Amino acid sequence: MFKILKSLSKSLGGGKTTEAKPVAKAGSLLDKVNKGAPLKNEPPKSVEELCGITPKMAKDEIRAQLKLLFRRYNRSASSLDAKIRAEADKMLDAIVQVREKHFGEI
Repeated sequence: MFKILKSLSKSLGGGKTTEAKPVAKAGSLLDKVNKGAPLKNEPPKSVEELCGITPKMAKDEIRAQLKLLFRRYNRSASSLDAKIRAEADKMLDAIVQVREKHFGEI
């Protein structure tokens, strides 16, 4: 059995020694939604822009987009990582503001 594991590790690893490769940091949740962090000179985005809502969208499309974002960020709100949790809280607040603006108070 040891020979099988040894041959598998050689075939999968290519016979090279494993060195620690630098891992690129994944963007934050807001960066993924915003398609990049805003530059310092740019004004902060509106809540509609954060949520990906455009003026041409129908009510059903807005509702579907908010539903998708809520599911995504509601899960992140219970993260152990404080940065992810803070970003999720900001996005959940933005989602509530857009929902109240387009559909009335909750």
